[in-house]
Amino acid sequence: MTTIQEPRTRRLNTAKATVEVIAAEMERDDSVFVLGEDVGPYGGIFSSTTGLLERFGPERVMDTPISETAFIGAAIGAAVEGMRPIVELMFVDFFGVCMDQIYNHMAKIHYESGGNVKVPMVLMTAVGGGYSDGAQHSQCLWGTFAHLPGMKVVVPSNPADAAGLMRSAIRDDNPVVFMFHKGIQGLPWMAKNPRSIGPVPEGDHTVEIGKAAVARSGSDVTVVTLSLSVHHALDVAEELAGEGVDAEVIDLRSLVPLDAETIIESVSRTGHLVVVDEDYLSYGLSGEIVARVVEHDPTLLKAPVSRVAVPDVPIPYSRPLEYAALPTPARIKAAILDQVGR
Repeated sequence: MTTIQEPRTRRLNTAKATVEVIAAEMERDDSVFVLGEDVGPYGGIFSSTTGLLERFGPERVMDTPISETAFIGAAIGAAVEGMRPIVELMFVDFFGVCMDQIYNHMAKIHYESGGNVKVPMVLMTAVGGGYSDGAQHSQCLWGTFAHLPGMKVVVPSNPADAAGLMRSAIRDDNPVVFMFHKGIQGLPWMAKNPRSIGPVPEGDHTVEIGKAAVARSGSDVTVVTLSLSVHHALDVAEELAGEGVDAEVIDLRSLVPLDAETIIESVSRTGHLVVVDEDYLSYGLSGEIVARVVEHDPTLLKAPVSRVAVPDVPIPYSRPLEYAALPTPARIKAAILDQVGR
């Protein structure tokens, strides 16, 4: 009889788990390299590249000028020629100055070449609010990237998934946008988040791109969310369990491809759907989730869907106003209770 051993794990924060995988892939494959602003001696402003320069040197960990169009374009050129670059866009909000490179080149070259040219690269970027970073440093915008065909989009919520999705992204022959929320990094100088430190499997750990996870099973209401909002939803679900409400929490993990099957299966059991999204309410992810469920079978729903998202306003700098806009635990709890008629 053969005994299957579970992989050993270590407790790491999300930043450390991600860097560890990048380093391992750089060791495994000489074509993997990193470039971006402050990815060298500084180690990334959210510790996304800490220690890589010392280990691999400036030829494979490249600090760039403040010219996103130039260095993302350089990464695209390297990918087309057979390299596997990981390029960091410091804040996703800066996408406006380099969207031509991202969408008209990174996302389209494979299609425009008739499938003959691959673009195997990772665009890594920080997202999210809650830290009084202001309107130009606090957006998520994953709905914007998911809306544009030609790129895979992954959004981890915890250390193990960040590690597994990063490894899968680096090895993928398609361009992958890897979006990490500042609040899940587990950095000591940011707001404490106990789930941002957790077990990470050793070895060749991967997470399939396009497969959601059931973060908490439940029978009364389905909460579909991602990134930092997974943590908020779990906190609320644990609180409401004591009040007799059993909430299921689905962590999307990937927006492109989107795992609609897991969502629909859950809603078919609970009959109630709450979508929590730290992106803008209109024309975005929350509407897409609702559409997928209703297009499949509108009779699954026992009540109108509840959406908890950022209203269509710039993210305020003022802390009270910012938290009024964000999908806070209080807003999530109210939506769940409304769904179950409490």
